[in-house]
Amino acid sequence: MNKEDSLKLSNQLCFPLYACSRKVIKIYNSLLKDLDITYPQYITMMVLWEEKELSVKELGKKLYLDSGTLTPLLKNLEAKGFVARNRSDKDERVLIVSITDKGEKLKEKAYSVPDSIAGCVCLEPEEAHMLYRLLYKLLGENEKF
Repeated sequence: MNKEDSLKLSNQLCFPLYACSRKVIKIYNSLLKDLDITYPQYITMMVLWEEKELSVKELGKKLYLDSGTLTPLLKNLEAKGFVARNRSDKDERVLIVSITDKGEKLKEKAYSVPDSIAGCVCLEPEEAHMLYRLLYKLLGENEKF
């Protein structure tokens, strides 16, 4: 690829990733309005529905989010009553996030979201699976960029 072509938007892998991400998150946000949460709050709740309780550091690692992004997000979820944040009994420096009963009840409302999203994505199941694998491959190699 020559120097001029290297700066064409059509030659950038990052652009379709960025555009698709924005499009998918926009669809998610319209579905999540009824749950009164944003997409970052939704993925946080998904981890907590599975794990029930973990440190902010562990949560950030699972979500690829830094504490500066996670802290206000968790404060908002706590204000809505979906999570609780408490210092660890073993180490006061560690902040533990746990799901509340109200957060567990939100899960029932969220069951419809994945099916609704699947209906909006124009990929065959095997294509979606391949894309999923490729995106996680990129995430795993992210530190090399």
